[in-house]
This record gives sequence, C-alpha cells and structure tokens, in this order.
Amino acid sequence: MQVTKTRLVPALAIAALALTGCANTSGYSGNVYSGNQAKAAQSVEYGTISSMRQVQIQAENSGILGSGGGAIIGGLLGNQVGGGSGRTLATAAGAIGGAVAGSKIEQSANRVAAWELEVRKDNGQTVVVVQKADQPFQVGQRVRLIGSGSNLSVAPY
Repeated sequence: MQVTKTRLVPALAIAALALTGCANTSGYSGNVYSGNQAKAAQSVEYGTISSMRQVQIQAENSGILGSGGGAIIGGLLGNQVGGGSGRTLATAAGAIGGAVAGSKIEQSANRVAAWELEVRKDNGQTVVVVQKADQPFQVGQRVRLIGSGSNLSVAPY
C-alpha cells in the first residue's frame, strides 16, 4: 500500500502540533519539588504578601521541535505546488515559512501563567518570588517561604 502525500501531510501536522507543547512546566509550581529537594532540609520563613501581579513564565525550550516540525510540514505543503523549478522554490519557501511559524507556535505554547509575589518577611526584608499560578493567593495573606535562593517557593500558611 502506497501512502499518498495528501494523507501524510495532515498526519505530520497533527503529530508536530501535538509535540509542540511538551515542555515540562510543573517545576514552576510551588507544589512540586525536584528529586534533589526530597528528603533535604528546607529553611522556612514566614511573611505576608504585600503585592502581587499576574505574569508569564516562558518555559525553556530548544525550538528544534517547533521549527523542525514546521519546516517539514511547510516543505511538504510547498512541494505540492507547481512543477519543476517552481516546485523547488515553493518547497524551499514552505520550509522557511513553516520553520518560522513552528517556532512561534512552540514559544506561545510553552508560556505558563504565573504570580509575581512580593512578600514582606517577618524580619522586615522584602523578597519577590515568581511561581506558577496554580493556587490562589491574595494581598495580606500570611505565607511560608520554603527553601532559599533559586529554590524558594511560596506556600499558604
């Protein structure tokens, strides 16, 4: 059985779009600990949220999946246009356009809604922590600051 291009292109498009949003964003949550944090002592301080605003975290991604998948799909679509040297140009243009579009799609799919929380600690110092917006907070709420440095998360008290 021979697979035709008209059946192959939609299948590749669906596969590429399905894989585009595969960045693991759970690590940005205050409710998720990494393996090296488990069974390790964490410092705890207490404070009150003095201000907060909604922000976005751009998840780390290589861009290879989005641009590579987009280039393949764009090239396949461009290859179905015209004939001879026109087809070659359409294939190249489709691959370039697809790579740009795929990269942009991957970037927007890997954004995470987050809170920027300004916390006034009980000792008078103020810190700002950005973490995934997967639980409700409000100004004036008492919170725990767990960890230190780049491993600091905010949790309800």
